[in-house]
Amino acid sequence: MTIDLRSDTVTRPTPEMLEAMFSAPVGDDVLGDDYTVRALEEKVADYFGMEDALFCPSGTMTNQIALQIHLSPGDEVICHPYSHIYVYEGGGIGANAQSSVKMVQGDRGLLKRESIAAAVNDPSDPHLPLSKLLSVENTCNKGGGACYDHSALAALAEESKKYGLAYHLDGARVWNALVAKDGDPKDYGKWFDTISVCLSKGLGCPVGSVLLGSHIQMQKGRRIRKRMGGGMRQAGYLAAAGIYALDHHVDRLAEDHARARILADTLSELSWVRALEPVETNIVIFYSQPKVAVPEVIRQLAEVGIHIIDMGDSKLRMVTHLDVSDNSLEHTVNELKKLQIK
Repeated sequence: MTIDLRSDTVTRPTPEMLEAMFSAPVGDDVLGDDYTVRALEEKVADYFGMEDALFCPSGTMTNQIALQIHLSPGDEVICHPYSHIYVYEGGGIGANAQSSVKMVQGDRGLLKRESIAAAVNDPSDPHLPLSKLLSVENTCNKGGGACYDHSALAALAEESKKYGLAYHLDGARVWNALVAKDGDPKDYGKWFDTISVCLSKGLGCPVGSVLLGSHIQMQKGRRIRKRMGGGMRQAGYLAAAGIYALDHHVDRLAEDHARARILADTLSELSWVRALEPVETNIVIFYSQPKVAVPEVIRQLAEVGIHIIDMGDSKLRMVTHLDVSDNSLEHTVNELKKLQIK
């Protein structure tokens, strides 16, 4: 048995999703006539109550397009040091948006309203970049799948307006946040100027993310997507997976969350585990004792078919997802208890 807990990006399409993909009517999306792509874009835009949407190959691309929509060369984005746009997108803030970044600290990757005022630069000072964008990540990957309370997101929206900042959501795992917090996605459409959502993580699609915003923003985004090489042709086969996932794979995320909590409970009882981040969704981040060799932990688990991620500095991660069954979970729990770690 092989259980891949490295990420929720490792899932394979279900037979039903594959059937939906193979039967999808398609056209040429670059020419604007792929029916299934447009159906997905309309479905996601309606889901969040936003005007328009743009289907892209990846969440990195949707985030990078959003940055270029909101920022001009020399401007500045405010975000947490854990933010995907800063840590995991190849320096795209500088390379693509040609902009600066201001880091704001917050517990488990979550920003607070009272931290924003000090981060906004004085627009009359020519020495400083213009603060133009506030970007938050929900859930926060490096924060262990931490979720914002709805009141916190609303407060940050008010703060953004107060200082004339655009407000972007990196919602790669926003579906998990919505399920965990019992949220209304239409609220997100009211708060944010742009939203990036990923289909290939918790929803189990093979490829794809969607950027949401106004009609004018998505027109600009389509041009940027083309420039970045993201224009696809018969992309409806991929978009069909997204439509199927939205119809069938959102509510089931609660199962992933429950399994993650069982893993966390098991880890909390192991002597070689020093601490765990609170588990709210499908990500379990834990820390080994100082003298524990993390590569040895990963090696022993791999020998029994369990694969996890080393995040550095004694920090490890497990992620539950569509392909982690109850049998997989039971096997993982049993093997964790058997580990001989000193």
